[in-house]
Amino acid sequence: MSVLDKLHGRHHHRRRLRVLGERLGALIPEGASVLDVGCGDGLLTRFIADQRSDVKVTGVDVLVRGETHVPVDEFDGETLPHGSDSFDTVMLVDVLHHTEHPEGLLAEAARVGRRYVVVKDHTLQGILARPTLRFMDRTSNLRHGVSLPCTYWEPARWRSAFAELSLDVEVWDDDLRLYPWWSRWIFERSLHFVARLVAL
Repeated sequence: MSVLDKLHGRHHHRRRLRVLGERLGALIPEGASVLDVGCGDGLLTRFIADQRSDVKVTGVDVLVRGETHVPVDEFDGETLPHGSDSFDTVMLVDVLHHTEHPEGLLAEAARVGRRYVVVKDHTLQGILARPTLRFMDRTSNLRHGVSLPCTYWEPARWRSAFAELSLDVEVWDDDLRLYPWWSRWIFERSLHFVARLVAL
């Protein structure tokens, strides 16, 4: 494990898990069934389930790891292996910028989600936004073999994509405080958001 990996784990990963888990958990309705698309090892999904014992969680991913913290099914990255309205909430946490066609996967999430689609992703805005996001993506994902097309969108493009799919932005939060205060001005700024979407 490199020094960079150790620093990432110590100063970013654990804090991100806790803060993001709490933020996402607050957006899930009581007693909901939740599908986490692109859940990786399912650690974040498990954290949410541990904090919210009333919800039932499962995941899907293109690369199913040998050991996962929640049940994970394999999918092709485009079509979710579930029927329409199968889950109360579908989550896409830092997934859409890893696909060449985010609109298609977002449409699939809207098809499968009965009540909400919850998205955590990046916004391309501010000075050096693209190189900063690329650095964070490479540090977090390259060792896991995750695709890195770096499909970053400006906030207006996100809202346009949601509107095209008749998804109303019920919650938009871009002050997540995922990072320790001393690194927030570099890695956070306005580069991250969480949104809860509901079908019109």
